[in-house]
Amino acid sequence: MLRLLGSGRSHPKSSGLSVLVKQMWGTLRSHPLRLERWCSQGPCVQRKRNDALHAFWKGPASVPGGARQSPINIRWKDSVYDPRLKPLRVSYDSAACLYVWNTGYLFQVEFDDSAEGSGISGGPLENHYRLKQFHFHWGAVNEWGSEHTVDDHVYPAELHLVHWNAVKYQNYTEAVMGEDGLAVVGVFLKLGAHHEALQKLVAVLPDIKHKDARAALGPFQPSCLLPACQDYWTYPGSLTTPPLSESVTWIIHKKPTEVAQDQLARVSRDHVFCTWLKKRRRW
Repeated sequence: MLRLLGSGRSHPKSSGLSVLVKQMWGTLRSHPLRLERWCSQGPCVQRKRNDALHAFWKGPASVPGGARQSPINIRWKDSVYDPRLKPLRVSYDSAACLYVWNTGYLFQVEFDDSAEGSGISGGPLENHYRLKQFHFHWGAVNEWGSEHTVDDHVYPAELHLVHWNAVKYQNYTEAVMGEDGLAVVGVFLKLGAHHEALQKLVAVLPDIKHKDARAALGPFQPSCLLPACQDYWTYPGSLTTPPLSESVTWIIHKKPTEVAQDQLARVSRDHVFCTWLKKRRRW
């Protein structure tokens, strides 16, 4: 898998990003090196807050303040193989899936995280992390949707599966702000074959067009959204939305998952509340 040695903010023209690469699931050892920070969300890159910004980004919590801010641009030439990385264990309970809801910013699929049933361990993680939710990021056009980029290449969309450290913290809220509190598995989406499992989710989206609307999803197995290839990049970073806390171990799959054009279009068309995410800019 690929392992990132550090993260930080710098001008986009600087290309200093170091990643550790491993051709299997593995573990991360954090290093204090600074990485180039690519921010793909418009509100996040604004130097001055004003009334034009989405309310989610107003206030002190919306200002990136550390040296490990995400997302970043991953550069293959700077990737480093780490033979010490151990396999990442993924074990999700489809029955733990609760519902999909419109947060007012994006649609999110929530899971019951009261028990150890759904989660990940191993790899770059020293503890077990429970699955809390997953969500997608996409752009106004297919050429500009993912948050992370690979050699400046932007994918149409990016899936984030968010987990919290159930050994070190008592609940998700504590973990968000704590050291080694979160682990986010990132999956790039590219246009291609119809994704049968994703269709189950797409089918209920018309029922949650309005903020706070919820719809039952029934048993859903999130591992079906992961690519068959288990190679990944990993680095210590932050949340990409407020509070932007630097509590995240990122595990980003190298290979994307294919979805059909009409599936991605349905997501964008039915969820106009995400237009604040669609104005994608770079520093």
